[in-house]
Amino acid sequence: MSEQDPNHAEPPAGFQQPKDARGDATEAAETTDVTRSLRGLPAGLTARVPRLLEAMRSVGTGLELHSTLDRICETAAELAHARYAAIGVVDQEGQGLSDFVTFGVPEPVAHEIGRRPDGHRGLLGALLHNPHPLRLADLTADPRFAGFPRGHPLMRTFLGVPIRVRGEIFGNLYLAEKDGGGEFSDYDLHLVRVLATEAGIAIGNARLYEAARQRERWIDGSVAVTTALLSGGDADDALTVVAEQARRLAGSAAGIVMLPAEDGGLEIVAVSAEDPTDSLGVIIPARSPVVGMLLGGEAVFVDDSATDPRMITRLADRFGPSMLLPLHSGGRVLGALATPRARGGRPFTETERTLATQFASQAALALMMAEAQRDRERLAVYEDRDRIARDLHDLVIQRLFATGMMLESAQRRSDVPDVQTGVGRAVDELDVTIQEIRTAIFALQQEPAEAPSGLCTRVLREINMAAVPLGFKPSHRFLGAVDSVVGELTGKNLIAALREALSNAFRHAGAARIEVVVDATATLEDGREAVRLSVADDGVGMPEGGRRSGLRNLARRAESLGGASWFGPGIGEDGGGTTVVWQAPL
Repeated sequence: MSEQDPNHAEPPAGFQQPKDARGDATEAAETTDVTRSLRGLPAGLTARVPRLLEAMRSVGTGLELHSTLDRICETAAELAHARYAAIGVVDQEGQGLSDFVTFGVPEPVAHEIGRRPDGHRGLLGALLHNPHPLRLADLTADPRFAGFPRGHPLMRTFLGVPIRVRGEIFGNLYLAEKDGGGEFSDYDLHLVRVLATEAGIAIGNARLYEAARQRERWIDGSVAVTTALLSGGDADDALTVVAEQARRLAGSAAGIVMLPAEDGGLEIVAVSAEDPTDSLGVIIPARSPVVGMLLGGEAVFVDDSATDPRMITRLADRFGPSMLLPLHSGGRVLGALATPRARGGRPFTETERTLATQFASQAALALMMAEAQRDRERLAVYEDRDRIARDLHDLVIQRLFATGMMLESAQRRSDVPDVQTGVGRAVDELDVTIQEIRTAIFALQQEPAEAPSGLCTRVLREINMAAVPLGFKPSHRFLGAVDSVVGELTGKNLIAALREALSNAFRHAGAARIEVVVDATATLEDGREAVRLSVADDGVGMPEGGRRSGLRNLARRAESLGGASWFGPGIGEDGGGTTVVWQAPL
């Protein structure tokens, strides 16, 4: 069957029809009605039975819900010789249409019509509230007719029948414009009712399959997020994984992760979208009703972000249906997750809301576990840094100081001028070395909370910390008013890029000299003012075929801010070594 029907899909592992007695009885009754209808066909309709049976077989193939609806529309139009067909899917409240699938309307015409009907008025609304077969010779003459929107094709003859799934109204099947200009006959109505019954069974199976597939995808997404968060990688990268998975699973235009801001609002810290640059760093103020609900652990579901008064940021104008979910676990709210769809997009179903809420809870639990893991690792690092600082102070500095005193004594006893000069220079170098070691000790003993806010100071701190494993202190230069012109978000990412570059130089380059330059007077190719970080070394250079994960992280950080990152020759002889460049707009 799969070779004959490209829309056919095998059910996922473990998928099976629920053994619900009421549902089985309903389906059996529907099948019996179909059989009785076929037995009682008038003689004039007998010739169309083979076509009806073929149509029923076609409708029952495949398990994808939307492709099933498309197939029902096309089959019904062919069976009843109608030019147009549509299925309006009733929303969960039964007050409107959540989806509208059409056949026979060209794509350019559908685009010109614009927004699809919501079922709140007109003939579609009447069928929604009174789900019984309806046949009209001229739908425009019916008092319930509410007019066609601009660009809508002209329609006169009309036939509508309800579609029931396991005894409940799923929607209505509409046919319009009988071929040849005639009216839909009783035979047409009879055939379409039989087809609608079979369609209800096919839709029921497709919905069960779709629900199983959805749950499988959300479970796989939760596993991917947990793995990423507990892999020990960068925390910002892990949050990006949460945003990417949420966007993919929800079928939304964006995936957004927000964390509490200092002023009580929520700051966007990770975005997965076509253009995330104008969203990162945006703070939803504490006065927003949505913020209070999210920080209180309450999920918020919005039908249209652009018109909902609770959505007060400029970002809401471009989105439609949205899910805003708290990331809470163990009574603690860590942040929030948003999955907005584009304007005019399909509303989120109750199943999607439930699965997304469960995903957010799983992501929050993984975040807490990752945070606890990083705390343990950080504690181990602090303990190791304290030990190194004590060893440097108690052993290395004391020995260097003793060596300096011995050299000074030897200098005084020597009568050779060249020896005295050379020993004096060696003593001066020892004094400089002792001062650099004391700076490194201070950096090792400094708590993160003590770090000053200035970007220059944070750069110097990273350089001093890197000097311990490197065995030497990288040189540095600042160009421009670095502290005053570089924003907090850009500065945070620049520090992370510097840390990554220095780490690569220590682990892979085998460098003896490193130069760090932070230039706040740089410009991008498009003329925008920017800050540029350059980290150059005289090491072995970038090996062919070597790992590039660190460089990819640098590039991703820069691109998320609208900048770029690349590498080139270093400062060794004949261009040996590597220079890593990272830049972002101010």
